[in-house]
Amino acid sequence: MKNIIITGSSGMVGSLVLENCLKRSDVNRVTIITRRKSGIKHPKLIEVIHNDFLDFTNIEKFLKDQDICIYCVGVYTGQVPKEEFTKITVDYTRSFAEVLKLNNEKTTFCFLSGQGSDLKEKSRMIFARDKGKAENILLNLKFDKTYIFRPGYIYPTIPRKEPNFTYKLIRVIYKPILSKIFPNAGVTSETLAKVMVEVGMNNANKVIFENRDIRNS
Repeated sequence: MKNIIITGSSGMVGSLVLENCLKRSDVNRVTIITRRKSGIKHPKLIEVIHNDFLDFTNIEKFLKDQDICIYCVGVYTGQVPKEEFTKITVDYTRSFAEVLKLNNEKTTFCFLSGQGSDLKEKSRMIFARDKGKAENILLNLKFDKTYIFRPGYIYPTIPRKEPNFTYKLIRVIYKPILSKIFPNAGVTSETLAKVMVEVGMNNANKVIFENRDIRNS
């Protein structure tokens, strides 16, 4: 029986991760760190309302005794200014992961990254560079196990408000066209969430899961 902590549980992927974890018989407790109430009532669920993702000291007790972390906090490129993107992608990840590592000797950390992430941190694209920085932070912290997931386009299996016109267009043409012509360019949110949970629970023989790996898992 595992204790799981989830960040980004109100998002497209994180909400499916939460749903998956709550249904599992081999999960003992699910803790979510969230800015607003989820409205979900479940005997396994511990909901922690927290707004400052640069400082977790006042909720540190909730980060103790966690077997698995599934980290799904993120934002789309262009959705916020560059400085804010870096803060959310890099600084939030560092702040949370450092406190989690400090309070747990053995934790499996599953990180939702993205296709094209650059571990050399030299890319001119802020998304690739900052995701690479976040990945390096986690790898250098040396959790008991670290798994990095790099999906391409994530097709929302649950209807949502798309962030811009490009995403609206891709959503329309992904299943009938793109997924058939370029099968490894994307993955459904349901598949991604399921694979992240399965890998976290049962481990794997690789650290980085590219889009193709996620689809074939």
